[in-house]
Amino acid sequence: MIAHNVYFALHDNAESPVQSMIDDCYVELSHLPGIVFFAAGTCSDIARSSSDRDYDVALHVVFRDRAALDAYSTAPKHVGFIDKHSGNWKRIRVFDSCVRESAG
Repeated sequence: MIAHNVYFALHDNAESPVQSMIDDCYVELSHLPGIVFFAAGTCSDIARSSSDRDYDVALHVVFRDRAALDAYSTAPKHVGFIDKHSGNWKRIRVFDSCVRESAG
């Protein structure tokens, strides 16, 4: 499986644009083929010394395989999401990793 974690810092990080982006994550991205887990949300209030809190919206998607991630990357809904929201992105960080399910 491939875990695709994206952290967005926004130019306008007021409540309304943050919530709009999260809502669009669920509407536009959550039901694409090959997704086995999907979540999107805001930076938590957890302020541990090891916590990186330099973002406004977090997107977490686990794909069944690399082919599903590749298809997602070029899917019209994903491209449309980028077109709609990228003008407000101050910084975006993408972390892709190979993961496996827990045995228990």
